Amino acid sequence: MKKEIFINSSIGETRIAIVENGKLVELFVEQPEHERMVGDIYLGKVVNVVEGMHAAFVNIGMEQDAFLHFSDIGDTLVEYGEFVELNGKSRPNNRRRPRPIPKEGQEILVQVIKEPIGNKGARVTTQLSFPGRFLVLVPNSDIVGVSKKIYRLKQKKTLKRIAREIKPPGFGLIVRTVAETTQEQALRNDLEHLLEQWRRLERKVKRVSPPTLIYKDVAMASSVIRDLFTPDVHCVRIDSKKLHREITTYLKEVSPSLVERVIFYRGRRPLFDRFGLENEIEKSLSRKVWMPSGGHIIFDHTEALVAVDVNSGKYVGGKQPEENILRVNLEAAREIARQLRLRDIGGIIVIDFIDMLDPKNKRRLYNEFTRELRRSRAQANISQISEFGLIEMTRERVRPSLLFAFSEPCPTCDGIGRIQSKSTVLTKIERWIKRFKAERKEWSLRLVVHPAMAEFLTKGWSSKLRRLMWRYRLKIELQRDDTLKVDQFKFFLKKDQSEITDQFLS
Repeated sequence: MKKEIFINSSIGETRIAIVENGKLVELFVEQPEHERMVGDIYLGKVVNVVEGMHAAFVNIGMEQDAFLHFSDIGDTLVEYGEFVELNGKSRPNNRRRPRPIPKEGQEILVQVIKEPIGNKGARVTTQLSFPGRFLVLVPNSDIVGVSKKIYRLKQKKTLKRIAREIKPPGFGLIVRTVAETTQEQALRNDLEHLLEQWRRLERKVKRVSPPTLIYKDVAMASSVIRDLFTPDVHCVRIDSKKLHREITTYLKEVSPSLVERVIFYRGRRPLFDRFGLENEIEKSLSRKVWMPSGGHIIFDHTEALVAVDVNSGKYVGGKQPEENILRVNLEAAREIARQLRLRDIGGIIVIDFIDMLDPKNKRRLYNEFTRELRRSRAQANISQISEFGLIEMTRERVRPSLLFAFSEPCPTCDGIGRIQSKSTVLTKIERWIKRFKAERKEWSLRLVVHPAMAEFLTKGWSSKLRRLMWRYRLKIELQRDDTLKVDQFKFFLKKDQSEITDQFLS
């Protein structure tokens, strides 16, 4: 598999695209007003404990308080002064104590594990960790682990032995996948760098009061290089001199052999245009995704879940309907898995495949979809195909999906995708006039509407506006205003130009 990383930097945002075999499979976007938060560590204050929810809310200085579930607390929860070893004493081993419950007013160190989504605050944990290139440092722990993606048993044992030997007291260590072929000295260097980050956190926490950002994880581009630039990546292309310099400097310290794979793009055409990524990104924002066979997939985001619908569309197959349906479903399964990864869709997802009768075909579809999902780092739990042809699944959600990074709710329809029909607006106008006539004696009004609504009201000789005036014995002057929504209207009295819309709305 040929794997490439493209990094495009502009004034408004930084975009990182991951391409496998010429296909865009992941896209990360960081904007100045929405910087990446996952991995940041805050000194926060517990403001509310809801034992019925098994959760606490922590003020970390954001608009919404962070959500701390009791399952994210770990074995210990002590005041930050004790946790950070202010007096240079070793931390007591409290692992056998029952999991504690935080108290209101308590000051604790928390780390963001999920970014704020919609009206929900960030999700945090008290189990801190510092990811490096080869290791993850876990303070106040004794854990020693090796990545599950390192499959060679001999190498796994060797790395675990080295981790035990270099592990400092009071800390845990996890060996990352990228360390599989790394020498011991590189692991020691990475550990020293992580310990220095911890020492800086210790020094800072003595000087501040909550809520305060104590530790800021690296920017999106740097984190992708740290976490995803592995030896199997063919090259990294960057169109920013500043980012190119930062990344090559970092790699010279941790992985000198990879420096030559980092390429500064000097072309006149924009980087993403040159390699055909811009069109792929546009497609990823579309509600409808066409497949090569002529079938298509629909993605609908709701408050509770994401609904995915598979349609055969223009596909014309052979004489066997079941085989035709299976072919479309298998193609859709591969594309849906790629789109979930590309769009970064998380939470509850319900997929409506085309109905099949043969249980063997259902099993084949399920296995194909499961295999494709394994390509993504995000964890997923999938149910078997139901009798209605549905697959229900959950997918790990760390940040808002791509749709929300590139768009905002429509100010006209408030994000639902539909507005009231013109006939419905006409009925509302007529009801308003009925209420007005029941209480007032005036007969001359000015009606202000959107130009599209004005066209609807005045179309034809016997227009709807004329019929309103004849029926209710009113003189209505129509005015167009393109600042109004299509389903909005305003009424004014002609004699003094006062607005009276709200008086007779209901």
